[in-house]
Amino acid sequence: MLDLIKKAEETHCLSKSEIVLILENDQYDEELFSAANRVTEKYLGNQVELRGLLEFTNVCKRNCLYCGLRRENNNIERYRLSKEQILDFSKKAVSYGYNTIVLQGGEDDYFTVERLSEIIKEIKQLDVAITLSIGEKSYEEYKALKEAGADRYLIRIETTDKKLYEDMDPGMSHDERKRCLRDLKALGYEVGSGILVGLPGQTLESYAEDILFFKEEDMDMVGIGPFIPNEDTPLKDAKGGDFKTARKIMAIMRLLMPDINIPATTAMETLEKEGRILALKSGANVVMPNITEGEYRALYALYPGKICIGDTPSHCVSCITGKILRAGKAISKTKGFRRKQLNSDV
Repeated sequence: MLDLIKKAEETHCLSKSEIVLILENDQYDEELFSAANRVTEKYLGNQVELRGLLEFTNVCKRNCLYCGLRRENNNIERYRLSKEQILDFSKKAVSYGYNTIVLQGGEDDYFTVERLSEIIKEIKQLDVAITLSIGEKSYEEYKALKEAGADRYLIRIETTDKKLYEDMDPGMSHDERKRCLRDLKALGYEVGSGILVGLPGQTLESYAEDILFFKEEDMDMVGIGPFIPNEDTPLKDAKGGDFKTARKIMAIMRLLMPDINIPATTAMETLEKEGRILALKSGANVVMPNITEGEYRALYALYPGKICIGDTPSHCVSCITGKILRAGKAISKTKGFRRKQLNSDV
């Protein structure tokens, strides 16, 4: 097992069966996490990228079985931020020191490409990078948003198991999801994806296939989040994911793709106190504190127990900054673009 971890650290390659072996063996987890941290610091230094997450609409036309924002959830109060609110929250985030704004929302047809383009152009004047996380669009729509100033796009595939994906996401196509990822790449976006860990039907083999898919597609960012069942969804009684498995998958991801951006996800800290700091010591290098203000923080109810919903954005940035510094990491002052280094001396 130690030889496998060493191989991954030195060559950044593992087979599917080798990944499964690491996932099913818990005896050398600390060695795995330490190796992932060494690779992070070798390629990216000890810098942590802070990105301000703005959840601007919780309206969604999709009906994914695991998501609290699903169309048929009638127990959630829906909201849309106005253009003025989005710009106000973004300006405040820049004043707190953020260099990237992440606009995240459900698939809400009210926010047309025209409306979004206006918002993107104004935020871009704040001299920040812009990440969008707003679901499936056509090639032409992605192109228009890129031309408006969007730099990155996050669209999680959730699982590379086609049948499981289409069971979990009624009316959606796994091939269409992959089409989105490839169109975004072709248009010059930095592309982020990711998976949920702990969906009913997932196996260690499917996690290994997920990891190898991200490597093959050369994703620029990969988020690994444990699935936390929501009582207002059909999967309310599911077991859900666990922190340790998500952390191990994230660490292997770092070993195989040493220069990508990997977020320490909020869901990890929902399951494990100091989960984001543990993630930052196991391969993660990005944290995305919430910059949404007021009641909206609680209304973006993807899953129960979400941390920090009662905090203010200014408190969140000071809190996570303190934790990062105490963990021996530093706060990056850049816009956090991927620094591809595999073909250079490090």
